[in-house]
Amino acid sequence: MILYTIGKTVCRLGFTFFARVKVIGRENIPEEGPVLLCSNHISNLDPPLVGSFMKRNIHFMAKDELFQKKGLGSLLPSLGAFPVKRGSGDRQALRMGLQLLEEGKVLCLFPEGTRSKTGEIGKGLSGSGFFALRSKASIVPVVISGPYKPFGRITIVYGPPMDFQPLREEKINAAEATEKIMESIQDLKQKHKEQMNNERKKSGK
Repeated sequence: MILYTIGKTVCRLGFTFFARVKVIGRENIPEEGPVLLCSNHISNLDPPLVGSFMKRNIHFMAKDELFQKKGLGSLLPSLGAFPVKRGSGDRQALRMGLQLLEEGKVLCLFPEGTRSKTGEIGKGLSGSGFFALRSKASIVPVVISGPYKPFGRITIVYGPPMDFQPLREEKINAAEATEKIMESIQDLKQKHKEQMNNERKKSGK
């Protein structure tokens, strides 16, 4: 994992130099055991941003097309990424994700499957619900707010882990589980927005 550590350090230095990054709720991430991070998606830079400001190493699903690119394809696995064929119910990718969680690792997903052009949170794909139901991972909602621009403010907010065990016992399906996860992400975003507004009012800005 030497290459991962180097990449993590370089990305963190880069983000720190070009933007003001604030991390909220880091204490909500379990220090050990399987964790499923479910985040909104606003930029291609979201994965390295999340990975570079987290103590634990993270694994990501990345679209299969990226692994076909010369140089990048051989580099991505060393950076914790594995391929997924979008829109095809890629069983190999699902098995890989479950295996990582069974090994007690951290898997980060962007349930929307694609970047939001407006910043609004869209509908999630069923993959995140599948992993949440089929594993014993702690499900942690994540919200990233930008903009990604030189010396702009980027915030990463980690919410408290969801109590998913009752949902597993109810035997809801993956789509329903994903909907619950997306609601949690949306609620976290709204709470953060309200908190920021209150802080601005108090400071008189």
